Amino acid sequence: MFTGDRSRAPVDTPPADEIMDDIVYEDYGPPSSTIWDLFRERGDQGQVGAVNRYIWNAALQTLDFLPVQSIDPFTGVIVTGFGTPPGGGQAYRATIHVDDPALDARSLNVALQTRWGPVAPETVRAIEDAILTRARQLRQQDSRL
Repeated sequence: MFTGDRSRAPVDTPPADEIMDDIVYEDYGPPSSTIWDLFRERGDQGQVGAVNRYIWNAALQTLDFLPVQSIDPFTGVIVTGFGTPPGGGQAYRATIHVDDPALDARSLNVALQTRWGPVAPETVRAIEDAILTRARQLRQQDSRL
């Protein structure tokens, strides 16, 4: 029978999975995500990269008469070449920046120019309003499904 000193504190031993993680992953620690994270439910289905997908798609649909030169959904930038709107005689080009995942007017910045320089602020505002209106329509269509 054990008759040793009973005044000693018990040893605090970590759980077995922590010990195994230390052995397997050494100094790096366990991974923060796994392949199975791809199949989990995402928080906001309205996001493409770091931008709102409704504004992103609405911008592409509203300005579909402009040839797309480059797009980057992770930075939220769409750059177009010169194009003429249906029924118009003036050629325009646009740079669109969607800088927030929220469906909000503050998330959208449009720079519009002609071959001779920038256009009137009222024209830019009308384009922004058209894009935001289309984005709201796209969101309503998704909510009905």
